[in-house]
Amino acid sequence: MAKKSKDARVQVILECTEHKNSGMPGTSRYITTKNKKNTPERLELKKFNPILKKYTTHKEIK
Repeated sequence: MAKKSKDARVQVILECTEHKNSGMPGTSRYITTKNKKNTPERLELKKFNPILKKYTTHKEIK
């Protein structure tokens, strides 16, 4: 039988940094998972922002 890990994988929310600074209403957020042991620092990915209609940097929030 496989052992359960001690919650190594957690859900994180990614929020667009450009949209936040632009002052436009609404937000672009994505939910994903990451392994806390392999990536203890905050996650930063390029994702599509449908409001700005381009790929932007999304950073992990609390």
